[in-house]
Amino acid sequence: MSKPQPLQGIRVIELGTLIAGPFCARLLAEFGAEVIKIEAPDGGDPLRKWRKLYQGTSLWWYVQARNKKSLTLNLKMPEAQEIVRKLVQDADIVVENFRPGAMEQWGLGWEALSALNRGLVMVRLSGYGQTGPYRDRPGFGAIAESMGGLRYVTGYPDRAPVRVGVSIGDSIAALHGVIGALMALHHRNVNGGRGQYIDVALYEAVFNMMESVLPEYDLYGFIRERSGASLPGIVPSNTYLTRDHKYVVIGANADSIFRRMMCAIGRADLAADPALAHNDGRVARTAEIEQVIGEWVAQHDLAHVLGVLEKAEVPSGKIYDIADIAADAHYRAREMIQEFRLADGKPVRLPAIVPKLSETPGETKSLGPALGEHTAEILGALGFSAEQQQDLKRRGVI
Repeated sequence: MSKPQPLQGIRVIELGTLIAGPFCARLLAEFGAEVIKIEAPDGGDPLRKWRKLYQGTSLWWYVQARNKKSLTLNLKMPEAQEIVRKLVQDADIVVENFRPGAMEQWGLGWEALSALNRGLVMVRLSGYGQTGPYRDRPGFGAIAESMGGLRYVTGYPDRAPVRVGVSIGDSIAALHGVIGALMALHHRNVNGGRGQYIDVALYEAVFNMMESVLPEYDLYGFIRERSGASLPGIVPSNTYLTRDHKYVVIGANADSIFRRMMCAIGRADLAADPALAHNDGRVARTAEIEQVIGEWVAQHDLAHVLGVLEKAEVPSGKIYDIADIAADAHYRAREMIQEFRLADGKPVRLPAIVPKLSETPGETKSLGPALGEHTAEILGALGFSAEQQQDLKRRGVI
């Protein structure tokens, strides 16, 4: 029997496509919220056709839309807009990631929806936010990563900036949206407050991850540059190539860990050097330390390097590809890879749900739904007869 989930009883209306909004709603769905995803009748969320497909449906879709219900509505039509208003009257959260102003054009902006439901929480994700001179610009995660400062510091100094291999800007924004929604629910439920909207700009969510780059620039005029695989100002923390042409990441930047590592690789002299006892002293001799570690790693195969460093309790690890992840014993022990079955019975492994709650864990109850799979169920609950639904379908509303 499934354990109770922390968001049971919370109803979420998801309006939006692709990544930021749907990922935000997905996280809520994984912990028990009822998420009604509204999709256009003519194809639905474009994510259904992104990247690798199985029998015409994206494998990403089965992850991103798990536990959700699919309701098809043509939001440009007044009848569809009225159905959204009916749903909102009994909802706790609305998640949307359209360009600012689109919801208002449909009569579904914050002022209109909050007038129907005083306790409503509305998460609004957009490239540049709901206000400001850039609000009307189209903004994808890639642009947010650039404007937020992340792209500039990613890559090697002698090459063009590069992207992280996943849509990190959208995902970071989605996480901020979930945090904001849960804080707003707490305020409403515990502090007696009314609902509110959460304005998440993708570029601001990225900028929020940028550590101390602003005060460093403000006080010293210092602009953090690309540094490849190393972590500037924190030594040693880098990626090194082994004899068998594998990469190992080593983070020995804590003082005691640095001493243990130097002893483990036969450089007790550096472990005892008072000038290297603390990070600021090591930063001054970065090149020397990197050369010592790099030469030692290059003399040994990956397994030997990891064995020595693990024995010395030095944080280290190989760089995993997905095949490594799928075969890893720790992933299996933590039940981070779970097997499900697609509609035709085909087994498929998907990532488990994070974070792990001890008493009310998240759960995958269903994979991404077929387009409009729950339209009849949802409209029936709103009082629409089968004949009325057929009429709506004939006129392209659903």
